[in-house]
Amino acid sequence: MDQNKGTLKIINYESKVLAGNPLNDPVNRELCVYLPPGYEESGENFPVVYFLTGFTGRGRMLLNDAAFSPNLAQRLDALINGDKIGPIIGVMPDCFTKFGGSQYINSIGTGRYEDYLVDELVPFVDEEFRTEPTREMRALTGISSGGYGSMVLSMRRPEVFGAAASIAGDCLFEMCYKPDFGKAYRAIKGDPLALVDAFYDERVKKGKYAFDGFNAIGMSACYSPNPESDYGFDLPFDTETGLLRNDVWDRWLKHDPYFLADSCKDALDSLSLFYIEAGNTDEFNLDISAKALSAKLSKMNVNHTYTEFDGGHFDIKYRFEHSLSAISKSFGY
Repeated sequence: MDQNKGTLKIINYESKVLAGNPLNDPVNRELCVYLPPGYEESGENFPVVYFLTGFTGRGRMLLNDAAFSPNLAQRLDALINGDKIGPIIGVMPDCFTKFGGSQYINSIGTGRYEDYLVDELVPFVDEEFRTEPTREMRALTGISSGGYGSMVLSMRRPEVFGAAASIAGDCLFEMCYKPDFGKAYRAIKGDPLALVDAFYDERVKKGKYAFDGFNAIGMSACYSPNPESDYGFDLPFDTETGLLRNDVWDRWLKHDPYFLADSCKDALDSLSLFYIEAGNTDEFNLDISAKALSAKLSKMNVNHTYTEFDGGHFDIKYRFEHSLSAISKSFGY
């Protein structure tokens, strides 16, 4: 056995809280767990970092082989062996849904994914592995929707997570979602479920703005579910005219980290780390969003770390090195 390599465990976990979810998505899901080099021999307990994937992602995708960059396990091996971070357990959950993702929150349109991650997976991981089972030694990080989940779960569940690091996380919805509603309207063409079906048929050619439409559908299922609707959710724009539906948009804003911060100051103050960053040419304006959130947190006297890097929204997994360095320091390494 290579003493410089961590160990990967792929576990099939059957969720109780996802049973009967409205999209009939699987309740039996893979949970990928990285154990640091020397885990078996040391007998020690280790802090845990939960890695949340972006929209349309699931945990195993972080372990995919790529031509020019290491996967997450390889990256963690290099960082730990190079003494750039302390040894950690890394957990990669699967919170994918038929509509592309859960945003790691509970929704009657998708299922109880916040409860799944926080109330099922966290205790399970602490029971199955030698963790340091305290909030101070438990952190979240992720890119895009994973960054959103990291911010929101740390605000809502500070008794479970003591640190969070968001890389280009969805925030200030006015900037990151609203500008793409016109493209989404064109792609949906009055029938959101037909667009969803097209994504599951590889023979169907997707239109120019198909992903924008699919993204709007996925977010609507999370932020504005409506079981009485023909689709199970309300879109934030009219499918006939494209005009903004202010009542639905207001429901979205209740999930915006920029506004959630107002009611979550105590939670934010309790964190050992609240780290936010984005690339300065982010295609979804998330650099503007991160800067705005940082300015707001400063006015609220919330201790946080804000940084901006050269780059956009895609191919930025290397930024985990920076978020993990900050998390590792928050663990006391």
